[in-house]
Amino acid sequence: MATYAIGDIQGCFVQLRQLIDLLDFDPVRDRLWFVGDLVNRGPQSLEVLRYVKSLGTVAVVVLGNHDLHLVMQAEGFGRANKEDTLAAVLAAPDRDELLDWLRAQPLIHVEGAWAMVHAGLLPEWTVAQAKALSDEVSAALTAPDYRDFLAHLWGSEPAAWRDDLTGWDRLRVVVNAMSRMRYVTLEGMMALRAPGAKSSPADGPAGCVPWFTMSGRASAGQFIVCGHWSTLGYHEQPDLLAIDTGCLWGGALTAVRLEDRRVFCLPCPQQVKPSGRD
Repeated sequence: MATYAIGDIQGCFVQLRQLIDLLDFDPVRDRLWFVGDLVNRGPQSLEVLRYVKSLGTVAVVVLGNHDLHLVMQAEGFGRANKEDTLAAVLAAPDRDELLDWLRAQPLIHVEGAWAMVHAGLLPEWTVAQAKALSDEVSAALTAPDYRDFLAHLWGSEPAAWRDDLTGWDRLRVVVNAMSRMRYVTLEGMMALRAPGAKSSPADGPAGCVPWFTMSGRASAGQFIVCGHWSTLGYHEQPDLLAIDTGCLWGGALTAVRLEDRRVFCLPCPQQVKPSGRD
């Protein structure tokens, strides 16, 4: 059995199928882990959703910011962007089935020594705590009144975790950390609005560091797979693999076989202009 973690797809269906063809992938024995952002900006979000959903238990998916953006847009919340390419999903005859399936995906998947999250974990969180918090968000996303949660999901505050947070503030911090965060301040606050938040670590905002380099991070030592940072590119350290290599932006779509960290890269044509990455 092999487990292949695949970076941000963002609607690049042709490239996804080509990458899978490069793998020694057997759907009977192997699994595919998708690090979030299945949809948006690329040309075939609908096809990506239908394909990944059709894989059933072969696929493990965590939610990225663009996936949550789609869920919110479908319910009339959040802000539409001119770069969105979600119209085909929203008009599809099976949209409700696809969106119900997407809402049921977690923010973090933990299995043995591995954990997968789209963006990152706040410095205070162990992986076990992050999993428990993700479960709280999943319960809200799949509850009969899930639209109430979506109505309060938009926003970047609070920017830091407190154990006594409750209600929508508590859930919003969890969602923002796991689906949007790149940098944290030296005090451990998310720098979601900081200039340069979409740049490489070397060009980051003053007084901030990439979340995974924060000193004393409670999740250090457990192997984490993440995406969300195309300008970072492929980044490997003993306890982390960052695998968003900018397929959408003319980089590559990357898969890593977790058992031996073998990397598979498919060079990709540019789908959109390189400005406005998110």
